[in-house]
This record gives sequence, C-alpha cells and structure tokens, in this order.
Amino acid sequence: MKQAQQMQAGLAAKQEELASREVEVSVGGDKVKVRATCAGDVLSIKIDPAVVDPSDIDFLEDLVLKGVQEAIAKGKGQAEAEMKKLTGGLGIPGM
Repeated sequence: MKQAQQMQAGLAAKQEELASREVEVSVGGDKVKVRATCAGDVLSIKIDPAVVDPSDIDFLEDLVLKGVQEAIAKGKGQAEAEMKKLTGGLGIPGM
C-alpha cells in the first residue's frame, strides 16, 4: 500500500511538472513557431511577417493549424513517455 501511495505522489508531481514543461515546433521553414505545454496548452504563436499574404490567407491558416497540432502532439508525446517511465507501462486510467 505504501508503494502505491509513493507511486501516486510521484505521478502527481510528474503531472505538475509536465503541465509547465514547454515544447516548441516550427513549420513552414520557421515561418510559424508555436510554443505549448506538455499538458496541451498553447502559449504563443509567432508568425514571420514574410508569410502574411492577404491574397493567400488559407496558406497562413494551414501553417498555424499545423503548428498548433504538432506542438500539442509533441508535448503530449513527451508527457506519455514520462508517465510510462513512472508506471512501468501499466495502463493506469487518467494518466
């Protein structure tokens, strides 16, 4: 029982750490950069002014969407890998 409590405390601490850990991705040859947390919160989006073309907003929208999706996936991937290390690969609901 004591080991389970220690594992639970370790998991809670790791989740807290991951909620503040940041990842960054660049898409479109560094035209769009997105920073997000491993919890999936988008922190910032930077857009190179050279990619802003009023006649091709669809391209910019696609770059931003792709950047956000990649940043969230990267963060969640890191979070899953860290949690798997702690749980030894056990399928624990909510983790």
